[in-house]
Amino acid sequence: MSDAKTKPQPKYRPFLKWAGGKYRLTEEINRLLPKRKSCLVEPFVGAGSVFLNSNFKHYILADINPDLINLFNTIKQDVEAYIQALRPLFFHPQANSAAYYYARRDEFNLSSDPFLRSVIFLYLNRFGFNGLCRYNGREEFNVPFGAYKKHYFPERELRYFAHKAQNADFICADFHKTFDLAEENSVIYCDPPYAPLPQNSNFTRYAGQDFSLAQQKALADLARQTAQDRGIPVILSNHDTPFTREIYQAAKLKRIKVQRSISQSALRRIKVNELIAVFK
Repeated sequence: MSDAKTKPQPKYRPFLKWAGGKYRLTEEINRLLPKRKSCLVEPFVGAGSVFLNSNFKHYILADINPDLINLFNTIKQDVEAYIQALRPLFFHPQANSAAYYYARRDEFNLSSDPFLRSVIFLYLNRFGFNGLCRYNGREEFNVPFGAYKKHYFPERELRYFAHKAQNADFICADFHKTFDLAEENSVIYCDPPYAPLPQNSNFTRYAGQDFSLAQQKALADLARQTAQDRGIPVILSNHDTPFTREIYQAAKLKRIKVQRSISQSALRRIKVNELIAVFK
C-alpha cells in the first residue's frame, strides 16, 4: 500500500489587493464547481482569485467597474509593456508618501487615457487603504492613502494573470447581462457586494453604484431561475444573515467562518459567518 500523498495544488494570489477577496476560500469554492462544465462565468470577478485558482477551458469574467475591466484587458494584451510602465510608480523615491499618492490619484481622476488609467489604478490599489475600490458621486476614485510600511511589486502575479487571461473574456457588464452570456456548458459563480451586517460598516458603494437589498434579491431570484429553467448551476457567496438565508432558501447552503474586516489593525479583523449557496 503506497504512503504517497497527493501533491497539493499550488495557489495563485491575485496581483490586486481586494476587500472581500476569495483567495482563502478558493478550495471550498472549487469543491462546489462542477468539473463537467467547461466555462466559468463570474458576474462579479473582483481581483479574480477564483478564476486564478480554477481550471476551466474558458472564462467569461465581468464587473461593472470599467477601470477594473480595462486593467485586465490591458494586462492580457501586453503584460511586459504594462510592467515596464508600472515599475517607475512603485519604485519612485516618494511612492510611499501621501503627497505622491494623492498626486497620482488626481492624475487618475483627470485622465481619460485607458493605458495610463490602468497603470495608475494598480498603484492606487496597492498603496491605498486596505484594497478598497471606491468612487464618489462624481465617479472619482476617492480611497485614502494606506500608510503601509512595506510594499510589494506583484510582477510574478501579473505575468501569471496574463498567461491565464488568454483563455478569458473580460467584459464590463452587470449581472443580468453576464447571466445571459452563460451557455449550457457553463457554471456561474457570484461574489456580489455583501449584504450588510448590523455590527459592521460596509462599503457597498462600488463603481459609483449601490448594491441594494433589492438587487441582492434580484440576483438570488435570477440564480434560482437560471438553475431551474436553463440547467446552469449557480454558486453565490454572501454574509450569513436572516435576509440572505431567506433569499437563498431554494439553494443548498454551506456555512463557513472567515476573517473579514476593512481595518488595517489585526485586532479588528474578526471571524464572521458566511454562506455559500448552491443553486442547481
